[in-house]
Amino acid sequence: MIRDTVIFDFGGVITSSPFEAFNRMEAERGLPHNLVRRINSANPDGNAWALFERAEIDAARFDALFGEEVLALGYDLPGRDVLALLSGDIRPAMVAALDRLKAGGYRIGCITNNVPTGHGAQMSTTPEKAAAIAAIMARFDHVVESSKVGIRKPDPAIYRMACDALGVAPERCVYLDDLGINCKPAAALGMAAIKVSSGEQALADLEAALGLHRGALT
Repeated sequence: MIRDTVIFDFGGVITSSPFEAFNRMEAERGLPHNLVRRINSANPDGNAWALFERAEIDAARFDALFGEEVLALGYDLPGRDVLALLSGDIRPAMVAALDRLKAGGYRIGCITNNVPTGHGAQMSTTPEKAAAIAAIMARFDHVVESSKVGIRKPDPAIYRMACDALGVAPERCVYLDDLGINCKPAAALGMAAIKVSSGEQALADLEAALGLHRGALT
């Protein structure tokens, strides 16, 4: 099967993972390591994260609900403090790879779980960061945002939505995400799924999945 389409997650793939910032905050405040990740994965369809990423609540309601979820575990962490850390650092090598893929004739898309807060699609804290993110987003042939479509990963429907918009069968796609739970539905649909742990690893695995020589995207 020829794979001629690449679909990217954004946070944790094109940018550094927000969980890195969450871990730094947890250490600074004496909170358990991966507390935010633990809360995010509990009741994954109905927790504050899920509701916000489907745009079913606003930032104020998220702040309250997330705070209640943390309090139930015996800790204090306002949801607004977590929202301030959502936008990761751009990985220039990944952005360059997008340009090389486009130049090589590949279709590229993006599926991102995001929330309706901050500036732009990736919840940037400043207009300048939002402008930089927008320039990256413009490279994609199509972008699916959970907060706009009311569906979030790992719901298989959002992957099918992206494929339909790109006019491609899942079997022709490679999908990259930093969360294994989001890679599983992509793989089940027939995509070649790559779990991202670093930019360098992601590009090496992507080159292999596309049958490109090592270094073709760097």
